[in-house]
Amino acid sequence: MTDRADPSALLLIDVQRDFCTGGALAVPGSEQVIEALNRYLEQAAISAVPVYASRDWHPPNSEHFAPFGGRWPVHCVRHTRGAEFHPSLAQPPTIITISKGTDPHAEGYSAFEGTTDEGEPLLADLRRRGVGHLYVGGLATDYCVKYSVLDALAAGLRVTVLADAIAGVDSDGSAFALDQMAKRGATVRTSVILEAV
Repeated sequence: MTDRADPSALLLIDVQRDFCTGGALAVPGSEQVIEALNRYLEQAAISAVPVYASRDWHPPNSEHFAPFGGRWPVHCVRHTRGAEFHPSLAQPPTIITISKGTDPHAEGYSAFEGTTDEGEPLLADLRRRGVGHLYVGGLATDYCVKYSVLDALAAGLRVTVLADAIAGVDSDGSAFALDQMAKRGATVRTSVILEAV
């Protein structure tokens, strides 16, 4: 485990048009998630907490999609409007984008499968900056949030799940996901005050 004095970062998971109201794979409650994340982004700016934002960045022929044998409708195809971050998300100019789901043969749920614009894996970027703790919010609780949190914990990072800034595809699946994350060592809290360390 990391030292509790290690710096923190805020990780936003997949707040993209296709996962929000009117999108190809809209998650119920996405509007409330964006509102909550914007409050956390304000805190992050005040506390100088770095911000990462993952995005699905699928190729058009991804096996993740139903037409190619997967379970999901086509969504977040790279360079399309649906793959854009939601315009209501108050992204800081210093945000670090993590693109995932780029392999047509993989699901790509976890942000830890993604890379920065410079091609650096998320974990390597976090290590380089000395980050030992993540605040995590976004979409969707039962898939990309869950897998990202579990990978973060497996890497030895501490994780605080922002329970008021997540929403899932399925309520039962989301409850199970939160239970899994907590059992693996994540802290699940609402109305968190972000701290740089």
